Amino acid sequence: MADNNQQRVFPVHDVEAPQTPTAPLMARGTSKSDNRNPADNQQQPPIRRTIPVRHAKPPKRRRSCCCKCFCWIFSLLLLLIVLIGITVGVLYLVFRPKLPDYSIDRLQITQFDLSNNNSLFATFDVTITAINPNKKIGIYYEGGSHISVLYTDTQLCEGSLPKFYQGHKNTTVLNVPLTGQTQNATDLFTSLQQQQQQTGMIPLKLKVKQPVRIKLGDLKLFKIKSYVRCKLEVDSLSANNAISIRNSSCKFKFRL
Repeated sequence: MADNNQQRVFPVHDVEAPQTPTAPLMARGTSKSDNRNPADNQQQPPIRRTIPVRHAKPPKRRRSCCCKCFCWIFSLLLLLIVLIGITVGVLYLVFRPKLPDYSIDRLQITQFDLSNNNSLFATFDVTITAINPNKKIGIYYEGGSHISVLYTDTQLCEGSLPKFYQGHKNTTVLNVPLTGQTQNATDLFTSLQQQQQQTGMIPLKLKVKQPVRIKLGDLKLFKIKSYVRCKLEVDSLSANNAISIRNSSCKFKFRL
């Protein structure tokens, strides 16, 4: 009984005591790489991660100030042209403009002499008929006009037209005196005589430059230049003689 009542004592493991392994994990004298595949001993290239490349979007081109200014100017000019075209079209439909008509009706020579100093003196009286065929358009003939008569681009005499207003569907007859003096005109006078003897006609040119204003209804427009070019053929240039006009044609045009 005494033996049975004695308590059994079991050894208690000391937690704080240093622990020693019961068996070595690897034999002494061997390295960790001895148990690995020799092929693993070769240096492996480092693993590189492939990063997707993102291409940057090209920057948007910004319009410069000059480009914008040019676009605005071009747009305004285009709009102005369209408005002018519409205005001209409306005016044409309303007023139905027609060009004036001119003709040389009579030419009278009072002087055409070659002086002793080889100067040619000429005095012409020209009768011009101006016709305004428009029903709603009037014409103001302003000052500063010039009219001249030429032979082979040599001016024989000159003058000016009077100021006047020509109303709707009006015909105006003008008597215009012209005078002139041409220096060293011996060859010119001889050429005129030969021309008359050979052909029986002398070609002349009459040029008119006249500032005018157009009146549309009650609206008086700005001043513009008008030009009249006439070609005529006369039988002679003798003074104090009846001059016959064989052929005559005139052209009229405006210029801003």
